[in-house]
Amino acid sequence: MGWDFSERAYRGQRWAARTALAAAGLAVLVPLFYGGLSGVLMLVAGAAGLGLSAVAVWWTLTLRGPLRWAAAVVALALPAALVALFVLFAATLFWELLASVALWTLAVWSGRYALRGTGSTRVRVMRERKAAPPRRPYLIMNPRSGGGKVGRFTLKEKAERLGAHVVLLDPDQHQDVTALAREAVAEGADLLGVAGGDGTQALVAAIAAAYDIPFLVISAGTRNHFAMDLGLDRDDPSSCLDALTDGVELRVDLGYAGDRPFVNNASFGAYAAIVQSPSYRDDKIGTSLELLPDLLSRQQGPRLTARAAGTTLDAPHAVLVSNNPYRTDDPFGFGRRDRLDAGVLGVLGVRVDSAAEAAALILDPAPSGLTILTAPHVVIEADRAEIEAGIDGEALVLPAPVHCRIIPRALRVRVPRKRPGVPQRGPRLDWRRLRKLAATVGRTAAPRRGPFS
Repeated sequence: MGWDFSERAYRGQRWAARTALAAAGLAVLVPLFYGGLSGVLMLVAGAAGLGLSAVAVWWTLTLRGPLRWAAAVVALALPAALVALFVLFAATLFWELLASVALWTLAVWSGRYALRGTGSTRVRVMRERKAAPPRRPYLIMNPRSGGGKVGRFTLKEKAERLGAHVVLLDPDQHQDVTALAREAVAEGADLLGVAGGDGTQALVAAIAAAYDIPFLVISAGTRNHFAMDLGLDRDDPSSCLDALTDGVELRVDLGYAGDRPFVNNASFGAYAAIVQSPSYRDDKIGTSLELLPDLLSRQQGPRLTARAAGTTLDAPHAVLVSNNPYRTDDPFGFGRRDRLDAGVLGVLGVRVDSAAEAAALILDPAPSGLTILTAPHVVIEADRAEIEAGIDGEALVLPAPVHCRIIPRALRVRVPRKRPGVPQRGPRLDWRRLRKLAATVGRTAAPRRGPFS
């Protein structure tokens, strides 16, 4: 008789799930038990404070004049008061709260261990392919991108030493990077690369995809979200050039909003309208505060309708369509994408029409004003002929309706073999699944299989 390794693994997962549930319960009960009524009141005060802070922020964004500044003071003062209150409470229950933190840490670790390896929690890594060094690489560089990163890291000199042909954009002239990329392909380029912002990256990436030649991302932009999700080093753009001599290839998706390509996202609604303002680049906060009251109260801006995967979003204040979905259930990884080759668009829609709905976004685990889904195709409609859009940080106006689509694995991206990589998150803590796993008994928890069974 042999060992059933599958059963042993599932037995460990069951006990880990039970440990997680027990530790999570004790983490809540310990401070409440020792704190008594004051502990319960602290929880109530914390929830109420979060809700009132959300209301105050909403009023700060939608009102003008003295009422706005009063709401802003409340929005700042409430969290500070809550922190002070919790510090005083913690001083009287120091060891109990320390034990609560330790129990919660145990609950999180045990819960993720229990869910590790289950089918719905696995995050697949993008597949790498070996790639021969290019013979005629062609790189476009913006000297002012990212506050002058190109010059600070002497990218041009290193690229030329590695055999690349480099074109420096003239910051004082509007140059068509797509035309430059097409000319490079016509001259025999077998790799296109860009040192610039994500908007410029997307334009050249579309040309590389159209001609099925590799594309090189150089993280010399301001935020470099695309480079981050490719696992590149955003602090040292020159390291991206190592892909010219020791690189691997990734196949990733490319998004389109109408005819405009995007590597990160296309935004519609309030934010897209704000970035259209000429004053936004020099005064982001002031411009936003000036325009938001009319945008959020629907006195300005288009009335949008978004349709995706059989779901209709009626009159959202903002819609974000992304090239693959962003993490939304991990506070430490929010704004990241686990992969760029899943072949679906991420859709995030927000509608908040009152202070109460603003509070619900914070307190309600599933607020009605927040929609998160995935779809291969998204349609953005409006009550006017044109829609403002922010596409990879670039302010544009597109004809309505805007059809957003994704082309799976259209882009061949060349990256260094040795790079920081994308941090892999652990399984999402799904307490419902943990309860089901903990409740299973004996061999009903695992399939009857094993190498010796």
